[in-house]
Formats: sequence, C-alpha cells, structure tokens
Amino acid sequence: MPQIRAVVFDMDGLMFNTEEVYTEVGSRLMRRRGHEFNEEIKNLMMGLQAREGFGLVIDRLRLDDTVDGIIEESDREYLGLVEEWIRPMPGLLALLDALESAGIPKAIATSTSLRLARANLSPFDLQRRFAFVLTAEDIQRGKPDPEIYRTAAARLNVPPAEVLVLEDSQNGCRAAVAAGAFTVAVPADHSRDHDFAGAALVVNSLCDPGLYAALGLPAA
Repeated sequence: MPQIRAVVFDMDGLMFNTEEVYTEVGSRLMRRRGHEFNEEIKNLMMGLQAREGFGLVIDRLRLDDTVDGIIEESDREYLGLVEEWIRPMPGLLALLDALESAGIPKAIATSTSLRLARANLSPFDLQRRFAFVLTAEDIQRGKPDPEIYRTAAARLNVPPAEVLVLEDSQNGCRAAVAAGAFTVAVPADHSRDHDFAGAALVVNSLCDPGLYAALGLPAA
C-alpha cells in the first residue's frame, strides 16, 4: 500500500446522486425525439464529457440535433432540477470531515462543465472545501484518457501513485488507473455491472471501512 498524500474525487454518481438527475433529463430529451433513454444510451454516455457523450448519442440514434444545441437543452433541464433533486451520496460529508481532520488535501476532477459542477456544489457550500475543481473546460482529452488525473496530481504536487482517486464508472476508473493513481471504485446502482479492472480496491460506498483503511484513517 502506498502512502496516500492526497485524494481526488470524481463528481457525478460519486459525490452526488447526479445520475438520477441526468436520467430524468435524458428521459425528457429522448421523449421529445421519439426515443427512450435506456440503459444502452445511459452507459454509452457515462463518465464522458458532454460533447463526446452527446456526439455518440446523435450518431447512434441518427438525430438531427447539433451537439451544441442538445447540450444547451440538457443544461437548461438540469439546472431547473438540480436544487430540488440533488443530494450527497452516503458517507460523502463524513469522509470530507475525516480527510480534513487528518490534513489530507483533496480535489475534484469531473467530466462535467464548470457551470454544472458549481450548481451541484453550491447547495451544500462544498467548493471551498476542495483545493480546486478540474472540469471539462480544463482539459483537452476527457476520461478514459488519464489527462485529468495527471493534471490533478501535478496541481497537488503529489506523485500519481500517492493520490487516491475515487470513481464510480468504468471510464473514470480507466482514466485513474492509466494515470498511475491508487484507484478506488465505488460502484452505485447505475454502475454495478461496469468493468473495474485495474482498480486497487472496490468498495461498497464512501463509508466503507476498506476505504478508510486505505487512507490510514479510523473507520467512520
């Protein structure tokens, strides 16, 4: 086990129940176009930046939309729902408290846009608790490319092997593993059938004693 000197959180589905919000948004968008937002489409997009994910959906369903147009429509729907629907995933706030008590720095690396990331963090006043938030606007290549996690490690001034990354999706885990980070998969209902090959650890939630042990912290 390496000594863990920093922690980087994915956001969607890991910190918050955003997959529930995105499912509702996706369902509304697809109904307008005569399609169903099914598991195939959901898994096609999961963990990807919006531009790449919607590009794949447009190609798969042969939609007439532009990527920019459907992203703008999706963002409007999301921002209209987020305050009512969003909630932290079990164990998130306790884990943040534990990391702060131990003096372990933490950051966020998400495939979402800065606009939506701020909308997720704002209801709980969480942005101030992280060293920084990396979003889709900060990188050239989205997950599963390792760029975002290599960038996070560099900004934290910590070798990737000593950064623990928390991810809930297959694409996110592939990115973290490729970056050389100590990767912990936290599957949720939307990602339990994903392939987490390469992850150093797979845990049930952010409350899992195995996660606390990997961080060298007393169990929650």
